[in-house]
Amino acid sequence: MSLSPSLTQDRRVDFAPRIRSLLDDHLGDRVFRLDPETVGVASAELIERIMASRPANDFERPTFKPLLGRSIPRTEASAVMRAVGQDVRAALAEPTDLSADLSGNWPQVAHTYLRDTVFGRDPRRLKVLVDRRLEWTPKLTWAVVTVGAGLPGRRGALAGTSRLAAGTAEASTYAARRHAMGLYRRAAAPVCFTVSALVANALWLGAPFAPDTPNRHIVHESLRLLPVSWNLLRVASPEFTRLDDRIGPKDDVLMLPLLSHRDPALWDDPQAFRPERWNDLDPDTAPGYLPFGHTDERCWGRHMVLPLAERLLDIARHNGLAPDPRQTAARVPLAGLMSVVDVDMRSR
Repeated sequence: MSLSPSLTQDRRVDFAPRIRSLLDDHLGDRVFRLDPETVGVASAELIERIMASRPANDFERPTFKPLLGRSIPRTEASAVMRAVGQDVRAALAEPTDLSADLSGNWPQVAHTYLRDTVFGRDPRRLKVLVDRRLEWTPKLTWAVVTVGAGLPGRRGALAGTSRLAAGTAEASTYAARRHAMGLYRRAAAPVCFTVSALVANALWLGAPFAPDTPNRHIVHESLRLLPVSWNLLRVASPEFTRLDDRIGPKDDVLMLPLLSHRDPALWDDPQAFRPERWNDLDPDTAPGYLPFGHTDERCWGRHMVLPLAERLLDIARHNGLAPDPRQTAARVPLAGLMSVVDVDMRSR
């Protein structure tokens, strides 16, 4: 069972105004207009139908959208996915150091831990591409990529590093190195961003947890209330108008797991953090539950995110890590990933 609500009821989540307005104005709505060119969809059934109607195109794939104007073919994307998957599995094969000190500002501390765990042996010019500060502006990201790509390739220097780093070693020209380093950023950073956000959210929502609560249930309940991927964009397409005439032929569609995950028609006590609900629910078939997308096109990082999140939770729970009781509010800014920020985590 989960802990009594009295242990966490004094913590609140302060959403950015636009997210707050979605929750206040559209919770329980199925299809609604967000602006003259965008329709919001929170209907679990319609989201499923839209996502099944056609594959995501180049511009709808968050990790593998065109890079510096160059399309990324699915064969190349698959090779990058395999490389990162091997790196994550290698990291998870190492023994977990339960004594790791993860106290401090979250999700920054968790992000740094994950970077060092999975990509720690990579050269500094690559590891810097995983830095959270590069999110401040795309210009900063590409400035770092440009400087790094200008350095000569050093094949021997990358021996023993991550599989993902090997792609930069094989690049013999400036343009090829810049592309490879851009892919490194695109693939490595989301692993750290997503997992650190997920676990920060979970700790804010429910820590400390009852000893008999499985990590996987904590993860799924955190993804329900604070889905890291809280919206899914599909650009205008004739398939969508045929599915629902409230979607015009020129309308982009923004599907909102943020709303379907809290829909009172689908969930008992939808606003409450209750990991025990997953004792009887299958996350692959629960209606409206889409933290990793549609069954026909799951997020490529799913099988990396879940075990890494559980490892972080193992360490956090072993050390009694929880938000400082003096902190009663955590901000969720309007950003690509939904995450509480600037949470002061402390061990018992």
